[in-house]
Amino acid sequence: MTGTGRGIFVTFEGIDGSGKSTQARLLAEALRAAGHDVVLTREPGGSPGAEEIRRLVLEGDPDRWSAETEILLFTAARRDHLERTIEPALAAGKVVICDRFADSTRMYQGLSRGDLRALVDQLHSLMIGREPDLTVLVDMDPEIGLARAKGRKGTEERFEDFGPELQRRMRAGFLSLAKEYASRFRVIDGARPVEAVAEDVLATVTAALA
Repeated sequence: MTGTGRGIFVTFEGIDGSGKSTQARLLAEALRAAGHDVVLTREPGGSPGAEEIRRLVLEGDPDRWSAETEILLFTAARRDHLERTIEPALAAGKVVICDRFADSTRMYQGLSRGDLRALVDQLHSLMIGREPDLTVLVDMDPEIGLARAKGRKGTEERFEDFGPELQRRMRAGFLSLAKEYASRFRVIDGARPVEAVAEDVLATVTAALA
């Protein structure tokens, strides 16, 4: 169905454990079944170079990097991802679904250790220069989200290890971003069965595609 003209860039945002990664995957499956050419990707990561940076920023001690260094690492990963994965797919008319993008950096690095939002936005303008066409925010109670995230028992828990207070600030921050960028954000209640959330997500994205 897609493949002619420019594609559409859809991102998923939310606190850790909100279910956004699952919803991104389910959306990709549903759109492919409907005949769309879909690229499912993630941040940090989504290209070989960016995946290498992902390991640097998501594993290890919470204080491994200063906030400023971390912002530079995320921006470098995003630039590589944009050049090698996102832009070529959009130019080919594909639907690009990305699990996290610049809004996560605005929240996690912009708010988690001081107010560095202006720096994040400066670097984004200079090195990235584009926003998603549509952003799905899967909203979730921070306590439930953190319990889910910690229950995964993975190695990429550096941000979960900052604790529940960060998750509460991130949720408030994401909801504030949804108002700031109201034209592209859609807020979906994630505190429901996975199938119900997926139905809402698919309806929202299908409307945008139309």
